[in-house]
Amino acid sequence: MGNTKIAKPFLKWAGGKTQLLPELRKLYPKQLLRGGIKTYIEPFLGGGAVLFDILSAGYVGKCIAADINKEVIACYLAVRNDYSRLAAYLRELQRDYFALDENSRSTFFYEVRELFNSNRGDVDRVCERCAQLIFLNKTCFNGLFRLNKKGGFNVPFGKYKNPTIFDEQNLEAVSQALACVDIVCLDFESVLNDVGLETFIYYDPPYRPLSKTASFTSYSEFVFDDEQQKRLAAVYKRLNRDGIYQMLSNSDPKNENASDNFFEELYAGFSLTRVKASRAINCDASKRGLINELVITNYIG
Repeated sequence: MGNTKIAKPFLKWAGGKTQLLPELRKLYPKQLLRGGIKTYIEPFLGGGAVLFDILSAGYVGKCIAADINKEVIACYLAVRNDYSRLAAYLRELQRDYFALDENSRSTFFYEVRELFNSNRGDVDRVCERCAQLIFLNKTCFNGLFRLNKKGGFNVPFGKYKNPTIFDEQNLEAVSQALACVDIVCLDFESVLNDVGLETFIYYDPPYRPLSKTASFTSYSEFVFDDEQQKRLAAVYKRLNRDGIYQMLSNSDPKNENASDNFFEELYAGFSLTRVKASRAINCDASKRGLINELVITNYIG
């Protein structure tokens, strides 16, 4: 954990927590800052902003990063275990992409997307597909990660003039930082079956949509609806009884409906804090800007 380079998220992520880190740090349990927590678990890995923040500070001795999305986990494992090979693929993709004009770049994007989708499950092309995933993530519309019901990446081309496809310095730092992390493809309930004391868990599940037309609950084949939110709350309450430190982020329904008490009722008795976040993904530009997000903890300070 004594990295001189600070690792940062290498995937763009809708609702990623990089912008909120200053506020989230204020809400970390004091025991984490004092060395009283030995294990950190992140069951919804996604972009991993909080994971990398914890790693860079060297707060804990053990980290477990999990996600149910097989593509995301395969990508993290490739960065950790086969960085040099992955970097070679990314350099090639970046070189070929920047040699093209805008129309040709669009064609190239869809060709890479088709290759990525058609080679799902090919164990001999895992590293190549991970490079393709990073490329698609950096060049697609709004940096979204979205899969259809068949598990295919279906986000359209993003038309960026100069996207950072291969950030060599950061990706190398990420590879080194992940060397001490257990990375697993599991449902959140499975990864939290056996949690010991002196553990801090941060949950960043797919957010409950603020409206019927703003659903980002499916970034894998699995839909994370209100029933899944309730299942997560049940796990949160069980681990609270075991004395585990927990922090959870989610959308604030009151941004759209002041009478929607879904999370106040679901997490009654826990500490609920509203923090300001920038919402950049909305087809209506007038609805972009600062909104509230919820941070729910089972401790105070």
